[in-house]
Amino acid sequence: MRVARAALHFWEEPPISGGAGSGTIFFAHCPLGCIYCQNRAISHEEVGEVASVQRLVALMLDLQARGALNINCVTPTHYAPTIREAVACAREDGLDLPIIWNTSGYETVEAVRANRGTVDVYLTDFKYADASLGERYSRVRDYPQRALAALEAMVEAVGAPCFDEYRGEGRMVGGVVVRHLLLPGHLDDSKRVVALLHERFGENIRFSLMNQYTPVLATAAAAGDEDAARILGLFPHLGETVPEADYEELLDHADNLGVQDYFWQQGGTCSESFIPEFPVR
Repeated sequence: MRVARAALHFWEEPPISGGAGSGTIFFAHCPLGCIYCQNRAISHEEVGEVASVQRLVALMLDLQARGALNINCVTPTHYAPTIREAVACAREDGLDLPIIWNTSGYETVEAVRANRGTVDVYLTDFKYADASLGERYSRVRDYPQRALAALEAMVEAVGAPCFDEYRGEGRMVGGVVVRHLLLPGHLDDSKRVVALLHERFGENIRFSLMNQYTPVLATAAAAGDEDAARILGLFPHLGETVPEADYEELLDHADNLGVQDYFWQQGGTCSESFIPEFPVR
């Protein structure tokens, strides 16, 4: 395993971060190759430290000692067997926090089922309803099909969202939060995502509708990154932020569909302050 960062993180959804912070462990590399990734340093490069099972156990226990509400494994899928081993060892040593699997959604059903008994909460993306967007932006041809099957397995494994009161905070201890990031120029696909998943899962999932798309490609291109400049030449809209009116229309769409409760963002979320510093601190 390669770990890029382990720290308290305060910018997840309220019942994930709360006031105490989520005990996030960012793993290097990713099963997807999203061309607009805001964490390119860890998804595409060799940032971070090589970590043994024993080192990961120590990081988890340290985060618990610092008051974390949970252990939040970010992009963990490609290290799943080793992470499960570490969680089991950490629990033997006193870890008693919920385990969150923070994923792109590009999982196999078999991998999700293998996490039973380890993972309490899935914090998963559902990026696209249109498979062609997955091929264009994330370099996979079957994203919606794969993510939908995985999501069904997640709901089956951990059930509907549930919460407790931990140190006076409403903490999520079970269930699935589905994140969807609105991309510039793709409001219609975002509407399709919400409609598809609400019809299929109803209140068995909790949506998190996000407007924080950050045009890191524009910053990189301005700094002389030739690959970023090439991508922007093909997809210039990826160098823009999401119009506020588009985001409001997406929220209205969710309301009109009858989505009862969801997380939403307010204000200047398209800021690089949402991008964590790497490596481990």
